[in-house]
This record gives sequence, structure tokens and C-alpha cells, in this order.
Amino acid sequence: MQIASLAEVGVTNVSTSDTIDSTFAALQRAQLARRGSFTLEARIAQLDQLRDSIKRHESNIIAACAADFRKPAPEVKLTELLPVLQEIRHTKKHLRKWMRPKRVAASVGVLGTKSYVRPEPKGVCLIIAPWNYPLNLALGPLVSALAAGNGAIIKPSEMTPHTSKVIANIVAETFPPDLVSVIEGDAAVAQKLLALPFDHIFFTGSPAVGKLVMEAAAKNLSSVTLELGGKSPTIVGPDANIKRAARNIVWGKFANNGQTCIAPDHVFVHVNIADQFNEALKTEIGRVYGKTPEAQKSTADYCRIVNRRHFQRVSNLIDDAKSKGARVFEGGVTDAEENFIAPTLISNVSSDMDISREELFGPILPVIEFDDIDLVIKKINDNPKPLALYIFDKKESFATDIIERTSSGAVGVNLTVVHFLHPGLPFGGVNNSGIGAAHGEYGFRAFSHEKALMEDKHSLMHLLFPPYTAWVRRLIEAAVRILG
Repeated sequence: MQIASLAEVGVTNVSTSDTIDSTFAALQRAQLARRGSFTLEARIAQLDQLRDSIKRHESNIIAACAADFRKPAPEVKLTELLPVLQEIRHTKKHLRKWMRPKRVAASVGVLGTKSYVRPEPKGVCLIIAPWNYPLNLALGPLVSALAAGNGAIIKPSEMTPHTSKVIANIVAETFPPDLVSVIEGDAAVAQKLLALPFDHIFFTGSPAVGKLVMEAAAKNLSSVTLELGGKSPTIVGPDANIKRAARNIVWGKFANNGQTCIAPDHVFVHVNIADQFNEALKTEIGRVYGKTPEAQKSTADYCRIVNRRHFQRVSNLIDDAKSKGARVFEGGVTDAEENFIAPTLISNVSSDMDISREELFGPILPVIEFDDIDLVIKKINDNPKPLALYIFDKKESFATDIIERTSSGAVGVNLTVVHFLHPGLPFGGVNNSGIGAAHGEYGFRAFSHEKALMEDKHSLMHLLFPPYTAWVRRLIEAAVRILG
């Protein structure tokens, strides 16, 4: 979306590199000037203003998400507004504690000193937000950046232009431009931004693009938080509550039309309950979204694929699976005019299908039967570490065994996706699914430099300084022997 007037919407026009450079330079100058003066009270005041602005723009946010990909209003409130507002509330409650220097007890070797870890702002940060949760994943990281005392540039996704404009309006009316600015544009704009020496880069997106972001950051030795994705497996054990599992999986999978980085990507279900579970999935889809494709198209509760390119990508995944022997036992109906893909369940999945290799990021759920959990665990461990892993079973030992033998960013037991809403938990992946963590204190620390501070009170360290006389050498030998 082209912005006609900077004064009208308060967003930087990024037609030239000079504009990007000048915006960045202004934030750098202001960040240096704010050193020592961006107090707890000042940070909380900025968070209060952000909260108030989000609430004033609630109807605009809902309308923008509907215009971009027909996101239902209740889903916007639950997945876009609530996480950010909750993050602000949680941060305000705990920020004084997070900002306080933490005393570190002296070790024997440095007795007589006083030590602290003092969090300080990293500086000017870049937040590159994705299109699937365009407001949440732009303003959520901003809360952490401001709490830690930083300035920031937000680069929203060009794929959700209406929401991008609302974000720009919120930021423009809330913050001085040398504290927070929005820069809109496509991938070329992101590349120009990534060439700048930001003090920290927070990126949410695919592992493939995350590697490019990390490569660009390395040229300036910028630290990064990478919130990526991958294929998050779900395991439904032989003693699972079938109805509860189906309810949670259908919601976690098909909310936002499956365009969620922590959505269940595929389900392993024990062979003893597979038939019952598949019927429960179909029943739950019908209850929530309608029993026919026509009903699902007409309901206001079902989102759409974000654009034609992604619609075609997801459609191709279904076609490829069918051509290689998969069975679509629910859904599979598409409408290119509306970027509509019905909630789709697929069985008879094989490893040569694209749905077995690619992150689906759409309303497709492969269901795979198993009778040996060891083989399931091996398959999970043979693939890149997922962002989330979900386990359904009444037996705690079943879940514990899987948790201990696998690695993932997070685990949900008898639930899906909900862990994202807990501001006290770290949200992040492992290796291919992400680097670093967000939310709450973990987000504050991601945007902070933890500075070591030591003060000499009455230590005897000077006794070990040169010249290395025989006496000093004996002291050093004793220190190594006693303390080493």
C-alpha cells in the first residue's frame, strides 16, 4: 500500500535509502541523548500510551485484519489484541524488578569486591514483523524493546497492508519518531534496513528468511532474536481423551486458517484409537466451522489464506499429496476467488510427499497412525527441532517420556498453542525453529545488555600483581592450588 502523505499518517516513506538512513541516524542520536534519563517512570508512561492507543484503534485493527485476510473479529481480539495488552500489563507490574541491578555474591577469589549485573538498553533495535499475526508480532516485541529502554524501527509486512497502515498510525500518534518509527515496504526495504548497524534485530518469519537475517546481522555483529517455525508435531497417545484432543487440535490448527507458526503441523495418533479420533476431528470441524464447504465459506469464524500466492502454495500441497496416494477424508475444497481452502484432513501420508517435508502454514492436517512410540520419537529427532510439540494422553508418564527424549522450543500437554499467551514463559525455538526468546522478562532480557559491574572495597588482589617476586609467585601458586 502506497502512503500518499507522511503528515497524514505519520509514517516514513521509504522510497530512498537516504530516508532510511536519516531515520536510523535520528534514533541513534536520540538514544545516546536518552542514556540515563529513560527511567522506569518514563518507560511505563510510554507503555501506557501504547495501550491507550491500541484500545482507541480497536475497531480499526479489526477492520484492517478483516480487509487483509478476513480474520474474524473475536479471533483478532483473542490473538492480536489480548497478547499485546497482556504483555503491557505484565511488563508494567514487573519492570521495576527487572530493571534493578542484581547483586552477585563474591567468590573466594575476589573477596573484598562488590558485584552487580546491571541491565542496560542495547540501543536502536529493528523489529521485522510477519503477516500472519501482523499487529501482535509487531507490537509485542516493541513492548519488550521499550521496557528495556531502547528505540526501535518496526518494519511491518507488506502482505497485510491495511494492518500495516494501522500500526503506522498507532506508532505515529503514540511515540516521538526518534523513539519509535515505522518503515513500510517490501523485501528490498528489509534488505536496506538489515544493512544498517542495529544494536539488536528481532525477526519473526520462516527459517529460510531467518538465515538471511542472521547472515546480514553478522556483518554488523548485531545480536538477534529469531522467532521462526517448522513442523510442530502432535502425538495422540492410546489413553488420550479423544474429544478433548480433537477440540484442542482443531482450534490450534485451523484458527487463522492454519497460518500460525506453532499450529499443529501433523498428528501421530495411536492405531488403537485412530478411527475414533478421525471421526472426532471431523465432528469438531463441523461443529466449529460448518459441516459443508458452503457453510465453512459463509461462516464469519473462518479466516482466509493471506494472498493468491500462498493460496496456490497450499493448494499445490494438497494436489501433490493426492497424486502420490494420500486420502483426503475431510475438506480439500478450494476457491481461488476467495483464497478459501476448507479445513482439510489427510491420511495415507508418505515421506515423498511435499506435506511431509514443508512447513504447511495452512489448513491442512496430515494424520499418521502409529503403534510404536519409539519410531515416532525417532522420526521427530531425525528432523529439525520444532518450535512446539504437543502431546495428548491421560498418563503423565507417556508425556514425560516423550519430553525427555525430544527437543523443541516448547511443549503443550493436552493443549495446543495456549502457551503463547503465558507472559511468564519464554517463547522461542531451538536452532532451526529459532534463536533466543520473547515475552515477559525473557523479552526484556533479549533487548538488554547485561553489564557486569564490580567495585573494589577491600580486596587483596593487588598482592598478586607484578613484579612477580618469589613471594608473589608463592601466593599465585597457593591461589591456583586452593581455588583451582
